[in-house]
Amino acid sequence: MGKIFKKIGRFALYTMGMLVLLALIPVIIIAYLYSTADFKKPVGLTPSGMQVATIGDSLRVCGPDTLRLSRSGLWEVKLCGEAFNRGEAYGKLAQDLLYQQEQIFVDQIRTFVPSESYLKFLRHLTLMFNHSLGKYIAEEYRQEIYGISLSCSDDFNFVCEPYERQMNYHSAHDIGHAMQDYMLVGCSSFATWGGSSTGNSLIVGRNFDFYIGDNFARNRIVMFYFPTNGYRFASVSWPGMIGVMSGMNEKGLTVTINAAKSAVPTSSATPISILTREILQYASTIDEALAIARRRKTFVSESILIGSAADNCAAVIEKSPDRTALFTTDTTFIVSTNHYQSDAFADNARNIENIATSDSPYRYERISQLLNRKIPLDANDAVSILRDYKGLNDSVIGWTNEAALNQFIGHHSVVFDASRLIMWVSTSPWQAGPYVAYNLAEIFNNKTSFSGEIATNALTIPADASVPIDTILRIKQLTHELKAAIAQAQTLNSLTLDEFEGLNPELYATHEILGDYHYALHDTATARREWNTALLKFVPKASERERIEEKIRNLE
Repeated sequence: MGKIFKKIGRFALYTMGMLVLLALIPVIIIAYLYSTADFKKPVGLTPSGMQVATIGDSLRVCGPDTLRLSRSGLWEVKLCGEAFNRGEAYGKLAQDLLYQQEQIFVDQIRTFVPSESYLKFLRHLTLMFNHSLGKYIAEEYRQEIYGISLSCSDDFNFVCEPYERQMNYHSAHDIGHAMQDYMLVGCSSFATWGGSSTGNSLIVGRNFDFYIGDNFARNRIVMFYFPTNGYRFASVSWPGMIGVMSGMNEKGLTVTINAAKSAVPTSSATPISILTREILQYASTIDEALAIARRRKTFVSESILIGSAADNCAAVIEKSPDRTALFTTDTTFIVSTNHYQSDAFADNARNIENIATSDSPYRYERISQLLNRKIPLDANDAVSILRDYKGLNDSVIGWTNEAALNQFIGHHSVVFDASRLIMWVSTSPWQAGPYVAYNLAEIFNNKTSFSGEIATNALTIPADASVPIDTILRIKQLTHELKAAIAQAQTLNSLTLDEFEGLNPELYATHEILGDYHYALHDTATARREWNTALLKFVPKASERERIEEKIRNLE
């Protein structure tokens, strides 16, 4: 009997030892990743010591570089020369904007993840994910990011040190659309040329719906780059971001990106905005853009709409972590939303699922419908499409519906006339404000002084007077109030509920939220009625319809 107990004891000790070892494995892995993480911080770079001179209320100057706040509300920055010098100047010029943007970003993360312990876990996860990020970002761009990081605050060092933070921020778009499954990203774009455009111009339009709260888009920056190497180019961004979401270079090559369905990334690769930055800086044709795209491994799946004045057409580079394809049309227009169209991805399971379950095909069809009405297209027509908030056949689907081209969440909206090198950029609020025009031919040829207004007023596209901005703002405010009340199971005034429903009765989410509110207060009969009403409205995604149906089933 004693021998049996000894055997049981040895087995128990062995089992406990194995359990301890298994528990230590994640700790060992994290410790290893911390000790070996390599963001390849540039070395041997000496800061210039140049100071920023502030002139008046809107102009800042640092050597040959400038930052100014235009009357339109857009910040405009001109950056010249070598990579590190550009980054250093940018950081000094926009130091306060960098701080504000980081604060907004961190605050928004805290609303998503209020737990401090889970925030620490996410820090470990980000480190694991971006462990080898440095080797996938070219030295030129690492030097530029490093230059910016020298002006970043230490207040956010609890995340990581400034250079690593700025590197990680450049993969935020990729991580966001992969992990949030379009909660943050859902863009729409199109291009026309030849007989589909007035004057045969190459016209490109896009809405960039990367949403991390309304404050994230408070400081939008129009970047004008005059690099030592490559082409001069302009892009629309936010403070600290050197990657490209929407841009055009001096050769009339345009780049816009649209997220596609991706698996959650498991390892480092080139952030998509850094790839598109390289394309914009170093490509002049679609073939050259495609060659660059094929050289780079990316985190996630993305559609890159390339317009080329040299080719007088546009095409879509469809990029996934393991495949790159080019989609072209035999017409004189092309449309891109958030699914792939080429034969190369025809049998891709994620793409098939995306087409079947998301609102991407609906937006694609709506753009096609509007294009067919307006062809031949000019810049004003392009803007009218980007501002469209209705459903197919002009159906009413409610303000802020995800299936609309204009969801009133967009970070920015842009129209390019690549043939004439003119860029129109939206101003607040969302697409409803004026679209200010920049004559890039004059700007890139140094015929425009950045000491004053650089937009071409005569080409400004006026604000959209048809949109009731106060109504949209009130809907957003009440949505926030109801969600807060639901979280706390608090009772709201019946007048507030009536106002909320009356402002946006055709949006399915209005009734889903009202159902959630009544359910939180244990009024299941009213909750069921509101959820059933939501299902009678246009619901853009299969997952959203299934979510509401599940709530109803759970009542039973």
